[in-house]
Amino acid sequence: MSGDGVLTELKAYAKGTKAFFVDDAEAWVQATQTAKAVDAEARTVQLTFERDGQEETEYKFEATFDELNAKSKVLPPLCNPPQLEGIDDLTSLSYLNEPAVLHNLQARYAMHNIYTYSGIVLVALNPFARVPLYSQDTLEAYAGRMRGELEPHLFAISEDAFQGMVRDRRNQTIIVSGESGAGKTMSAKYIMRYFASAHDDTKAQDAAPDAISRVEEQILATNPVLESFGNAKTTRNDNSSRFGKFLEIRFNERHAIEAA
Repeated sequence: MSGDGVLTELKAYAKGTKAFFVDDAEAWVQATQTAKAVDAEARTVQLTFERDGQEETEYKFEATFDELNAKSKVLPPLCNPPQLEGIDDLTSLSYLNEPAVLHNLQARYAMHNIYTYSGIVLVALNPFARVPLYSQDTLEAYAGRMRGELEPHLFAISEDAFQGMVRDRRNQTIIVSGESGAGKTMSAKYIMRYFASAHDDTKAQDAAPDAISRVEEQILATNPVLESFGNAKTTRNDNSSRFGKFLEIRFNERHAIEAA
């Protein structure tokens, strides 16, 4: 990036611009720009910010053009405009940097929205409490809906996979990943529950509904069996799975579960 490139990038930094700064207690905090000094001849830049809500806390960013070109110093990551606060898809953010992503997830979590899309990925935050998000009424509300019609949810991802199987007649895969205590086991359980009971009309058409029900019940009961092979206590989870899980669910021509 040349000197002209640095000057172009600095145009986004004007008085009143909000940016993120590292904080020992809160990881990242927002601050508002109060001053800007750019010396094109000396090839230096100085930006001054005041922390939002704490005017006595001031942040200064100083760098040379060469340092910015070499990436040895990076300009403070910018905040997104207020209208994007708590948006349900991270890819719609104007500035997709680490603190902006974390701030948006935090804003949604504060609004009791634990799910957020990032393109085709669903980001889930463990609420560490019982939440009214998995009732039968909620499950049925997502059945037959396109992803994006309703709030981000595990059921929307499950329905998207189901419709892809029906429409394209191809196998679908859902990968659930995360750190210990993130809620992977419970997420997998609700995904299995969705496949087992979302499309009741397909069950009614089956010639042997009782047999299918037994298969579905067995699928939902697989998790405790798998757990018995070995769990452990971690700092974030008293019942952490110590192994990976692979579950294959097979559907018949009428799109009803026939085996797993």
